[in-house]
Amino acid sequence: MKLSLLKSLRKRFPSEIETPLAWAQLSHQKVRLAVATTGICFANILMFTQLGLLAMLTDGTTKLHQSLAGELVLVSASSPSLLFRINFPQAYLYQAAAVEGVTAVAPVYISRANWVDPQQLAAGQDSSNSQKQPRAFGNEVRVIAINPAQPTLNLPEVNQQSFKLNAPDAVLFDRLSQSSLGEISAMLRDRPEVLTLMENHRTYVTGLFSMGSTINDKGNVIVSDWTYAQRFGEESMEKVRIGVVSLSPGADIATVQARLRDRLSKDVGVYTKAELIERERQFHEAQPEGIILKFGTVVGFVVGVIILYQVLYSDVSDHLSEYATLKAMGYSDRSLLMVVLGEAIVLGVMGFVPGFIASIGLYELLVILTRIPLVMKASVAIQVFILTIIMCAISGAIASSKLRSADPAEVF
Repeated sequence: MKLSLLKSLRKRFPSEIETPLAWAQLSHQKVRLAVATTGICFANILMFTQLGLLAMLTDGTTKLHQSLAGELVLVSASSPSLLFRINFPQAYLYQAAAVEGVTAVAPVYISRANWVDPQQLAAGQDSSNSQKQPRAFGNEVRVIAINPAQPTLNLPEVNQQSFKLNAPDAVLFDRLSQSSLGEISAMLRDRPEVLTLMENHRTYVTGLFSMGSTINDKGNVIVSDWTYAQRFGEESMEKVRIGVVSLSPGADIATVQARLRDRLSKDVGVYTKAELIERERQFHEAQPEGIILKFGTVVGFVVGVIILYQVLYSDVSDHLSEYATLKAMGYSDRSLLMVVLGEAIVLGVMGFVPGFIASIGLYELLVILTRIPLVMKASVAIQVFILTIIMCAISGAIASSKLRSADPAEVF
């Protein structure tokens, strides 16, 4: 009578029986549960770390792209990334400005320059430290030159201080630059400007902005196009790295983009900001460092599969007689598989939550150490969670293979 009642309940409410059974199997041995949760947490942290570093690699290099103010962007068609010093003739900007739907085209010049920590410069000028010489080489900053009178960057701090760039040798300094360039943010609290050397020329930091360093650039400074020409020569103005295209109100972006591509030489690529960002991201993901980080994510996934399989296989082996009893009572192999998969999913969720929290702290630590912007993205969290569920399903399916060969008659 009891057996028939249990079978009836199992048919009518299978989930109500299987889910508590999965949890009962896991919670029966607290130490094993803790070890399994820790192992999955470690695998999640490993995957989060690799994907976070990949995001740091790609997102950090696209901060300038995201900061551009226009709707369309002109770059050299032969340059797969702004990392390369490939420019295009300034004359193309004038051609683009004449296209219907375009209101303005602003040039952006990019170069690199040696930078001296202002504190080292002050120490070298101090008579009591006359033997100390400032480190004039070895530190480099990315120099971004714009016309202060044109809305080129969508950075409120820069736009509010653009008038400062009209002064000779004045620059705005990225407060998120590496510490080796100097603690200029702290120095500017006590004075209106900070004196240093850039390309062995006197340079005055008159303001700050936030963009963030990258793996390839220790920091950024923004200068006027006039200062840029004084430092790098008048001929440097004839070659532009980026053309920022602003459109008329109501103009269709795709239509104007097609017109620009028809009017301009094939040597110039015309992109939306989203297309340019995706182009830059794909380039860095295809580089060896991007491939290595993706491979590290796969390694974390495999480690999680192995750890979870070991735990589930041991659990199935220890409770083989109980599973055989359930088989004798009428449970199918599929029902028992769902029990094991339920255990795997519960372990995956229990390991994901602490792994997610620990990874947020790890991201914050990486930002402090590197000063490269890195935040926990919802897309990364969802990706790792999906990988965790897949990891659990694979481990559970492999571990449950022993159940199919379990014969109640042999067990008892």
